[in-house]
Amino acid sequence: MAKPLNVTEKLIQSHLVDGEMTPGEEIGIKIDQTLTQDATGTLVMLELEAMGLDKAKTEVSCQYVDHNLLQTDFKNPDDHLFLKSAAERFGIWYSKPGNGVSHPVHTEHFAKPGKTLAGSDSHTPASGCMGMFALGAGGLDVAFAIAGEPMYLKMPKVLGVKLTGKLPDWVSAKDVVLEMLRRYDVKGARGYVIEYYGPGVDELSAMDRHVIANMGTEMGATTTVFPSDGEIKRFLAEQDRVQDYTEIVADEGATYDAHEEIVLDDVVPLIALPSSPGNVVPVSEVAGDDIYQAYIGSSANPSYRDFWITSEIVKNRRVSDEVSFDVNPTSRQIIENMVKQGVMLHLVQSGARIHQAGCNGCIGMGQAPASGRNSLRTVPRNFPDRSGTKEDSVFLCSPETAAASALTGKITDPRDLEDLYDMEYPKYEELDDMIINRDMLIGPTRDDEKKELVKGPNISTLPEFEELQDFEVPVLLKMGDNISTDEILRAGADVLPFRSNIPEISKFSFSVVDESFYDRAMETKESAGGHVVVAGENYAQGSSREHAAIAPRYLGQRAAIAKSYARIGWQNLINFGIAPLEFQNPEDFDSIDQGDIIKVENIREQLKAGKQVVVKNVTKGTEFTAVHTLSDRQLQALLDGGIINNFRKRKAS
Repeated sequence: MAKPLNVTEKLIQSHLVDGEMTPGEEIGIKIDQTLTQDATGTLVMLELEAMGLDKAKTEVSCQYVDHNLLQTDFKNPDDHLFLKSAAERFGIWYSKPGNGVSHPVHTEHFAKPGKTLAGSDSHTPASGCMGMFALGAGGLDVAFAIAGEPMYLKMPKVLGVKLTGKLPDWVSAKDVVLEMLRRYDVKGARGYVIEYYGPGVDELSAMDRHVIANMGTEMGATTTVFPSDGEIKRFLAEQDRVQDYTEIVADEGATYDAHEEIVLDDVVPLIALPSSPGNVVPVSEVAGDDIYQAYIGSSANPSYRDFWITSEIVKNRRVSDEVSFDVNPTSRQIIENMVKQGVMLHLVQSGARIHQAGCNGCIGMGQAPASGRNSLRTVPRNFPDRSGTKEDSVFLCSPETAAASALTGKITDPRDLEDLYDMEYPKYEELDDMIINRDMLIGPTRDDEKKELVKGPNISTLPEFEELQDFEVPVLLKMGDNISTDEILRAGADVLPFRSNIPEISKFSFSVVDESFYDRAMETKESAGGHVVVAGENYAQGSSREHAAIAPRYLGQRAAIAKSYARIGWQNLINFGIAPLEFQNPEDFDSIDQGDIIKVENIREQLKAGKQVVVKNVTKGTEFTAVHTLSDRQLQALLDGGIINNFRKRKAS
């Protein structure tokens, strides 16, 4: 009799093309769909050009324009034209600027139970709400998936989270995932897929599940998976594509590698304090602190319901004069429904500032908070400086908490509205006449004509990198735990327009950590041939942007030595030829100081011979052992100086 399978195992087994489903071992899976957004997609399209791709080999590939919407000069609009031309050339769907955030738009129109999805955005696991195996990845990995190559990853364990009960009034899906973050912090789910099951799942809508799946990324999870059940069938029918429904639920008797349980009745309004998604406390513990901004929207709270509940809370009331009440609709389709149902009117009358459909303030593209003031946001992460304001003070919370706080001008437990305003909790019911809008989705062409790529002056070719060689270079930075890709290569309106120009964007490398890094890196690149960086646990967590690897590589980074890595950041280092080494003895971290000269001899031979590399600290006259966990496939790519070099070699042979 076959072993009962959970949903994760079913999805992986049905797409497995290489390796065995043994936790920790490398596997390759077939990818059915891909998702790219404009902050990462320009590099993906340049990579497809470099690979000589004719047409996308996937069932569905989509290029969204949702991050770089501010058109303060030619850079962003030129890149939009480039992406549209690339979509035409490679046979990819194109979502026009203003159509919305990639994740909810993809869920509305393309996500399909039983399929795999690879996206060059770390919140791609949001589509796990639909019974998909959806992976965030670096752009190069997504480019290879578009070209028909398998996606490689370490076989994850499965953390089964049993949900029971029903959410109380004033508590919603955001509080559920914040409860998970309170338990697991930003690295507690590394190496796991989080799979939700149990009777409590029936109490969550498809878009409630989207909220939870989106932020599994913040715990370091490989992805998040929900079953495809009757609620998913209802959602697909609402989106006029019930034909895409397939039931996918765990077999009776299915088991999990680890277990967790959340009683939904016991969940309270929660809030993540600055400046980490894992710094979670009950809202009641910080209630009363003044706020400057309340921000509704983003991929983490993208549904019509989230805007509806906000509008009901502020209906016929004015928000505090001290508060900037920013509303970020997440798709053109949702805007139309907000207008039709009067949601937009209530928000505008309350004093809300309405912004275009896109990522916007979540990625530091506008709506930056005032310095030294608190900003409550329904976005997925609050890493330092991500909002666009240096030394910002960003809190993560539910729409209910953000709306309540907008009214009072202070952090407010939404349950207190019952006494403050004699308010009953608004009861949401799904729309039975949802407007469906696909007008700004341009379908792919599949003809044989090879379209020309439209390249503006800001688009440069990818730099060439040499094979991995021995090095004797300085430690240019020594950092602590949980350094995010936002700190390695920050986002924001002044940075992301250079996403397709590596020499220019590299000037912002590690600027959040040390503003002198670029100048020092250029000097050591010339004088010593490069540098290394040293870090603590969970290095390169957060966004999937591969610029956080390719820009330091352009500046001469030869290796990173850390206590541990986040999955996507680790893979991106390999993809661009930076050796991701780990301390065999974590105490050796303390023996290295910034400025020490680090030397590795015979690195190619050492890597081929085993999992250990001897690292010499020339400055201190000591040595220690570093290790790696690369597969044979990854090792060869690293030795070749990156996966593009490796691909060219394989193609030529």
